[in-house]
Amino acid sequence: MRLTAPIGNGITRVTDRALGPYQSAIIRIGFSATWLLFLLREFPHRRELYGPNGPWSWELAQQLTASNDALTVLMWSDSMVWFEIVYAVAVLSTVLLLLGWRTRAMSVLFMIGVLSLQNRSVFMGDGGDNVLHLMAIYLVFVRCAQVWSLDARRARRGSARTELDGRVPEDRVGVALWCALGFALLLATFGGLVPGGLLGGWLTFFWGLWTVHALWWAAGRIESDSKPRALLDIVGNLAHNAALVVIMAEACLIYAAAGWYKIQGGRWQDGTAAYYPFHLDYFSPWASLSDLLSSSGTMVMLATYGTVIVQVAFPFTLFNRRVKNVLLAVMMTEHAVIAVVLGLPFFSLAMIAADAVFLPTPFLKRLGGLVAGVRDRVVRRLLPGRALKIPGPRRPRVPDEGEAAEQARVGFTA
Repeated sequence: MRLTAPIGNGITRVTDRALGPYQSAIIRIGFSATWLLFLLREFPHRRELYGPNGPWSWELAQQLTASNDALTVLMWSDSMVWFEIVYAVAVLSTVLLLLGWRTRAMSVLFMIGVLSLQNRSVFMGDGGDNVLHLMAIYLVFVRCAQVWSLDARRARRGSARTELDGRVPEDRVGVALWCALGFALLLATFGGLVPGGLLGGWLTFFWGLWTVHALWWAAGRIESDSKPRALLDIVGNLAHNAALVVIMAEACLIYAAAGWYKIQGGRWQDGTAAYYPFHLDYFSPWASLSDLLSSSGTMVMLATYGTVIVQVAFPFTLFNRRVKNVLLAVMMTEHAVIAVVLGLPFFSLAMIAADAVFLPTPFLKRLGGLVAGVRDRVVRRLLPGRALKIPGPRRPRVPDEGEAAEQARVGFTA
C-alpha cells in the first residue's frame, strides 16, 4: 500500500494534464526568438552561408545528406529561387511559433527550417546550433502554447462562445492548413524527396503527425462520446511530459559532459583556462574589456574553477530547489557575460533558453505580469483609449463543490 499510492498518484499526474505550461511556453519563446534573431542577423549573408553561393557547394551537401539521410529541403533543388522561398518560410514559421499561432503546425515547420539550413552547411554551426537542432525536434512533441500564445487566446474565446450558444466554433483555418500541409507531404512522398523509407524514416514521422492531428480534429467533432478525445488527451499529455523530461535531461547532460571534460584538462586544473579565450581575436569583440577581465589572476582563477564547479554540480542540485535556483541564476549570468565578452550571442541565448525549463513557476508568472504591465503602459501611450489583451490565461473562476464534482478528469486514476 505504501508503494501503490505514490505510483498511482504519479500515473494520474502525468496523464491528467500537461505539466510545466509556463516552462514549455518560455522555451518556445526562447528558442524561436534565438533562431529568428540569427536568421535576421545573417540575412545579408544567407546565400554564402546556406545558399548556392556558399563554399560548401550543393553537390558536396548532396553527397553528405545521401550518406547520412539528414533532412534538408534545400537539397530538393539548387535554384536560388527555391533557397529564397525556404529561407522566407523559415523566418515566417519562426515568427508564428514565437507568437503561438497554430503552434502544432508551426513547430513542425520550425523544425524543418532549422534542420534544412543547418544540414545544408554542417560546418557553419557551433554548440548553440547543436542545442537548437535538438530542441527544435523536441518542441514538436511539447504542448508549448498553453499560455502566452495566440492559440491560448483563441481557445478562451472559443470556450466563451460555446458557453453562450452551446456550439463548438468551426476551425476552418486549421483544416485548410492541415490540408495544405498534407498535399505538400503527398507530393514530397511520391516525388521521393524525403530521405529514409516509409517505415522508420522521416516519412513515418511526418505522416504520423499528420494522421494524429486528423484524429484529434475528428475526436473533437464527436459530441456524443468524449472517450476518444479523453484518450487522445492522455496520449498528448504523456508525449508532452516525456518530451519535457528529455529537454531537462538534455540540459543536464550538456552541463555534466562539459564540466567533466573540463576537469580532465590541464589548463582547467591549474586555473588558467579562462585566460586564453580573452586573447583570441575571434572571441574578442571588445579587446579592452577582455584585457580588463584577464588582467587579474585571481579573477581568472575564480572564473575557471567557478565554471567547472557550477557545470558539474548543477545536475545534482535539482534535488534542492533553493540551491538549484541560485546556480541557475549564476549560469544564466555566465552565459550573458559570454555573449557580450566573447561575442557568442546566439550560443548564449540558446543555452539560456534551455536553462529556462528549470525556472520556477511563480517567477515566470511574475515575469509575465511584469511584461504585461509594461506592454499595457506602452499601448496606452501610443494608442490612447484602446486596450490590448495579452494572449494567455486569466484568473480562473473557482467552481463550487457541485461543479467540481461534475467536472470529468482526463488521466488514469488509481
